[in-house]
Amino acid sequence: MTFSFDVEKPFPLAYSGNVFIGATEDFAAAQAAIYGMPMDWTVSFRAGARLGPARIREVSLGLEEYSPYLDRDLSEIAYFDAGDIPLPFGNPEESLERIYQYVSALYDADKLPIGLGGEHLVSWGSIRAAAERYPDLRVIHIDAHTDLREHYEGEPLSHATVIKKVCDLIGPNRVYQFGIRSGTREEFRWAREHTHFAPFELAEPLRAVLPELHGKPVYITWDIDVFDPATAPGTGTAEHGGIFAPEAFRAITYMKALRVVGFDLVEVAPQIDPTEQTQILAAKIVREALLAFVR
Repeated sequence: MTFSFDVEKPFPLAYSGNVFIGATEDFAAAQAAIYGMPMDWTVSFRAGARLGPARIREVSLGLEEYSPYLDRDLSEIAYFDAGDIPLPFGNPEESLERIYQYVSALYDADKLPIGLGGEHLVSWGSIRAAAERYPDLRVIHIDAHTDLREHYEGEPLSHATVIKKVCDLIGPNRVYQFGIRSGTREEFRWAREHTHFAPFELAEPLRAVLPELHGKPVYITWDIDVFDPATAPGTGTAEHGGIFAPEAFRAITYMKALRVVGFDLVEVAPQIDPTEQTQILAAKIVREALLAFVR
């Protein structure tokens, strides 16, 4: 099946429920487009991330539109919420192709893509599209896990392999990894030798590399499990020892100076967190990303 996006008809997606707070109904006027990637076909522990995009939208309605971190309001920008891409259940290869085609169409329409996952493998489709549009792309990877395996239990398409695929595509010297605290010994050794690798922390090591990223096109992929599960338990593979929200918001203010050409937030599994704190935190990160990266 071939999936295509018609920019003249900006509702090609299976959609129901709320849109992200403050979203415009005018696709043509939008500077950015939010899209969901409801896939968790390869998760290795607790499933449910395919429910993340819809719930992030729903809880966003409880946020204020003003950010005191950035002194900016959502009313100052225009973004469109296209709903979720219809992905074929259990078929990661076709799902990734649809994501790639959709994000490519957003670039053709001159929109900043803002993706909601979904397991982390979905980022592979979006980053492929970004790398095709921007050959000198850099990728900032914020996560608890290295995601640098060639395969996971024999499967090359896995949420544990996504960043290795990115490294193979654009070169590991263009990949910047922050907050990592879980992986194999081999993955940690490989990262230290090949990527820009800053385990355990986010804000300060990120600030240190801003000069070398200045002016370069940057795609940011953010796994919610970079947070300590004390503050964000609703994720498939929680990992203790993570960051907390103030550091994350500080990092976003630093990244405001970058030329961000794509952003995604992945691995929110709302049914695991009945307190809704994970989903609320995710929505707030998306709000901050919109205000920081939409010019």
